[in-house]
Amino acid sequence: MALTKITNFDDWVDLFKVWQDDIGLEAKELKDYKFDVKLADLDVDEIEFGHYKGNHKWPTVMHIPDQRIRDALQTLIIFQGDTEFASVEQQRALLEHAPSDYDLLSIYRVMAEEMRHGWQMSYLLVSHFGDEGKREAEKLLQRRADEHERLLGSFNESVENWLDFFAYTEFIDRDGKYQLQMMSTSAFAPLSRSMKPMLREESFHLGTGNNGLLRIIKAGRIPTDVMQRYFNKWVSTAFDLFGTDASSSAQWAYTWGLKGRFDERTNPQSPDPSRLNEYARELYRQEVQGLIDRLNLHVPEHEPKLKVPHVKFNRRIGQYKGQTYNLDGEPIPREGYKAYVESVMPTAADRELLRSIFKENDWIQPKKSDD
Repeated sequence: MALTKITNFDDWVDLFKVWQDDIGLEAKELKDYKFDVKLADLDVDEIEFGHYKGNHKWPTVMHIPDQRIRDALQTLIIFQGDTEFASVEQQRALLEHAPSDYDLLSIYRVMAEEMRHGWQMSYLLVSHFGDEGKREAEKLLQRRADEHERLLGSFNESVENWLDFFAYTEFIDRDGKYQLQMMSTSAFAPLSRSMKPMLREESFHLGTGNNGLLRIIKAGRIPTDVMQRYFNKWVSTAFDLFGTDASSSAQWAYTWGLKGRFDERTNPQSPDPSRLNEYARELYRQEVQGLIDRLNLHVPEHEPKLKVPHVKFNRRIGQYKGQTYNLDGEPIPREGYKAYVESVMPTAADRELLRSIFKENDWIQPKKSDD
């Protein structure tokens, strides 16, 4: 579909409604959701790190002193918006097969809030970045996850079932928390002000994933070796979402004050500017390890414990891209590696087993008020 001419945000909203129809979002709960722009007050008025530290945060693009900074900022916003709309496209097929009313309402909320986050990023593009921003905001609605057109690999993967969904919201949305937190200290005030409401909403998505996985384990119907293969699928691609190693783009984003560290306001140490992506990835890995350790407390003795795949496994970007490491980070011969990866990712047999299990709703523990 050819790009149209957007003159204001209302024009973009009209295209957003077309996108909803195009991808088949017909549920009243999604159609009636009140999409709006949410801008919180700034926690800190001054730029918090980088070359411009101590200056007032920039209220508009016109206040940004360098075109390169404006371009990098626009790219950050484009990538964030692209992930939001992609996730809705990935999850929409699950609406007809929810295991309970509670889970159906949960996925409605997750999808509605992801759309609102994409709405928010599009508002920034349309309102602050001129004709180019308007074009990019429209492109956010043009790309399709099922056509593998989204900008980041995780958001072109298929979400085929509810185990997929719970693992996705546990691991991929958790990466989203890191990205939002790192932009919450941005020198561009409208982006910084956008993050607090988005982070508040994102916390529900993470809770949905973690609670869903715990309820699956407690129900005891899905073998943990099957769960592990879904963990391998999503954690390995989540590691890629933190970007390339020794990234000059991350270094410049920090130098220019656009994107801080995840713990920027609590970490008194000076960062290693050449390893910003690696630092965030390691914090994420440690958090995921803690989550899986807690899930393992509920895994029966006769079932294998769940684990975090090694950061070297199945990487598609960075220093380990295309290298042949197993789940434990040990090198294995290149011949047979493709077959090995396929064996530790969700298989056709896994999908068939899950289809048979999903026919009954005893595969997930009902949600309790104290969960």
